Amino acid sequence: MDIFQAMRVFVRVVETGSFTAAAQALGYSTAQTSRLLSELEASLQARLLQRSTRRLALTEVGARYLERCRLILSEVEDANAEAGGAHLTPRGHLRVQSTTGIGIQLLAPLVARYAQLYPQVNVDLTLSQRQPDLLEEGHDVVITLSSHLPDSELVGQALGTISSVISAAPSYLAQYGIPQKPADLAEHRCLHLVDPMFTDSWVFRDEQGEQSVRPGEVFQVNVAEAMAQAAEAGLGVCLLPDYVAVDSYKRKGLVRLLPHYRLHEKSIYALYPSRRFLDAKVKTWVEFLKQEIPGMLQAHQATVNDPANWA
Repeated sequence: MDIFQAMRVFVRVVETGSFTAAAQALGYSTAQTSRLLSELEASLQARLLQRSTRRLALTEVGARYLERCRLILSEVEDANAEAGGAHLTPRGHLRVQSTTGIGIQLLAPLVARYAQLYPQVNVDLTLSQRQPDLLEEGHDVVITLSSHLPDSELVGQALGTISSVISAAPSYLAQYGIPQKPADLAEHRCLHLVDPMFTDSWVFRDEQGEQSVRPGEVFQVNVAEAMAQAAEAGLGVCLLPDYVAVDSYKRKGLVRLLPHYRLHEKSIYALYPSRRFLDAKVKTWVEFLKQEIPGMLQAHQATVNDPANWA
């Protein structure tokens, strides 16, 4: 027995005053309508209606049950309407997970603007250095870095490309000199950013091929923003994602080294479970990021590629 359908039959029989009228309204036969109500009473072990050849009358239990049924069916209809319209109107909690640097530098400034566009959506932004299990941990969207689209059943939307830059403080370079080629870094204090999104070695690429340098152990940290602060204090040479380095470049706390080499190019992806019946809050968030993030990344690239910010 479908309990919700049985409730609907019971409510409609009471409202119309007869099994025949209720059956016509619901598209059932009179016999089906009568059987469903009997099954409902049997499951409850209570009589809801007193039946006679002339009229139907609610029992005391039936009157109380009628009010509860109306409330329950109203809630079910509201829930169905909300779920059915989820792909039309952005609302509810949007759970977003991101790597720490991207979340701080790119996403956090955008959340307020998205909230102004879609005030019925509440954004829960979680920052972490690890890649979560999107489905098991209940995130709606994961923003991640990768050199290629992750091989999974998730849908991936590319948001742009970032690279990394070798940087140091002017005070450090004044004391130890400016490296002219990757091999020169063997004579410098190279700081180690411990990040699962990046390899331990610094891989320099140009038209001649690749060169690899491994940073030392004089200082290591797992958050790029902390690395930038240490480098600005003159601790040594560091490798930073360009979106982290730009703030230090703007205030002249760091300058770029070896600018003619490309390092650690990666794409930013928005991952989410499915395109089918896509929730409007997920769709609008991803589309918003696709509109906003490329311009932000272009501005970062312009800063790190400006010779005024090179050593």
